[in-house]
Amino acid sequence: MREREKIRVLAAYHVAGARLGSQRDFSALVTLFDTRLRAHARRLCDDGDTARDIVQEAWLAIARGLGGLRDDHAFLPWALRIVTRTAARDLGRKRRQRDAQQGYSETLDETPIDAPDLSTAIATLPAPQRAVLALFYLDEMSVAEVAVALDIPPGTVKTRLMHARAKLRAYLDGENNGQT
Repeated sequence: MREREKIRVLAAYHVAGARLGSQRDFSALVTLFDTRLRAHARRLCDDGDTARDIVQEAWLAIARGLGGLRDDHAFLPWALRIVTRTAARDLGRKRRQRDAQQGYSETLDETPIDAPDLSTAIATLPAPQRAVLALFYLDEMSVAEVAVALDIPPGTVKTRLMHARAKLRAYLDGENNGQT
C-alpha cells in the first residue's frame, strides 16, 4: 500500500471518530493535515501570517461541517476546498478594504526577474495556476481531486495546468523575458 493510501485510510478512520465527537480523532486530523492546509493557503495568499489565520478559520469550518462529509476518504480534497473558499473570502475582504482606502486606484507591482530557475518561474504564475500545479504535482492529486479541492470544474483544472505549463516552458526557455 502506497504512503498516500495509508494516509487516506488513517484519515478516514479519524474522520469517522471525529464525526462521533472524539476530540482525540479531530486532533489527529489536525496533526496529519495542518501542514498541507497551511501550504495550500500560503500558495493562495502569499503571506504566512494570513495563511495561518485562514487555516485556523478553516479548521473551525471543518469541525462544524464534518458531519456533512459524505465520503470519509475524501477528507483532504474537502478540507482543501474549505481552505480555498476561506482564502477567497479573506482576499475579497482585503480587496474591499484596500479599494475603500485607496479610492479604487490600481497599482502595478513589477518585480524584476534575474535567473530563470523553476522556483522563480513558478513564483511568477498567478495564484490559481500555482495552486493547481502544487496540488497536481506536489500533492499528487488527480484532476478530479484538485477540482474538488479548489471548487472548480475539472476542465478548469486542465486549462490552468495547460497555461501554467506553457508559461513555465516559455519562461524557462527565455521566450518571454520575465513577463507572464
